[in-house]
Amino acid sequence: MCGRARCTLRADDIPRACHRNTGTVRSVNMDRYRPSYNASPGSNLAVVRRDDTGSGAGANGGEGYAIHCMKWGLIPSFTKQSEKPDFFKMFNARSESLSEKASFRRLIPKSRCLVAVEGFYEWKKDGSKKQPYYIHFKDGRPLVFAALYDSWKNSEGEILYTFTIVTTAASSAIQWLHDRMPVILGDKEATDTWLSVSSNSKFDTVLKPYEHSDLVWYPVTPAMGKPSFDGPDCIKEIHLKMEEKGSISKFFTRKEFKEESNPEEITHGKSLKLEPKSVKEECESDGKLETPCSAKTVDYDLKSEPETFSHEGESKCRTKRGCEELVDSKLKTDEIVKPKSSPAKKKANLKSVDDKQPTLLSYFSKE
Repeated sequence: MCGRARCTLRADDIPRACHRNTGTVRSVNMDRYRPSYNASPGSNLAVVRRDDTGSGAGANGGEGYAIHCMKWGLIPSFTKQSEKPDFFKMFNARSESLSEKASFRRLIPKSRCLVAVEGFYEWKKDGSKKQPYYIHFKDGRPLVFAALYDSWKNSEGEILYTFTIVTTAASSAIQWLHDRMPVILGDKEATDTWLSVSSNSKFDTVLKPYEHSDLVWYPVTPAMGKPSFDGPDCIKEIHLKMEEKGSISKFFTRKEFKEESNPEEITHGKSLKLEPKSVKEECESDGKLETPCSAKTVDYDLKSEPETFSHEGESKCRTKRGCEELVDSKLKTDEIVKPKSSPAKKKANLKSVDDKQPTLLSYFSKE
């Protein structure tokens, strides 16, 4: 496919670009020609064709040629006069089916022409995105396309000349970009073959991909996708941003994902976030347990009953402290022998021991 092209050539340079250097070349409707960096179907472009009127023939009576400004996008002559012309319907013609479709087959004998441009555009599809590339010759010389033209009379009696660009399979060098390309006639011999009226002309031999290495390309701004966008910025090369494969940010992202998806923390397909209690929280929770023979309890008991506190009470308190030390040593022994249990079980055990352990207040209450 070829739906956009750059044609900023001067009118008098177009015949030379098509290797029509001898004889007089007649101009037809060239006042309508508008050079453009972003020509699309419906644009007025110049084509070179054979001139059968005789006014363009050379001094030696040879074939004459005409440079003719036409609309890009073929409108067959059998189109109804009342119809609105659609230039996007047949702006390209597949070389493989030229002899099969009536719109093109009848044009092959006498309506072959040449289209000279500086380059054309193709889009590379990447998912939903499309990146345009500008394709041209490395040395900057014009490209010459094979084309067909026709004429159509509208309801007002005006005769409109239109053309279509012939396409073929993409060359091996640009297959990555697109599967089609215009038929490029790279030398004078190829242009002569395409324009020749001889019955022995092997014009179909030039309908093949252009495989030479002097065809180059580079990415351009996606803004030129709009036909209204025109000017030198259309062919200004841009630098594409390539994603860095295996970047450091992606590395850490994968690592964090692996850490969060620990199989020990996943239950029924859901990830549970385990947050262990801090040391401060554990101490505060442990502090809620009953503390045997605390200093605060002793102070309270001493203030409440100072008269009854005697040496006998002191000896009993020492006996009580010995009992506490015995209980503590037993607990330590149990911790060594028994396997470690969960914090909840440990708290329950401590609470049960403290419940059985008498306090100094209960001692005085017995008396």
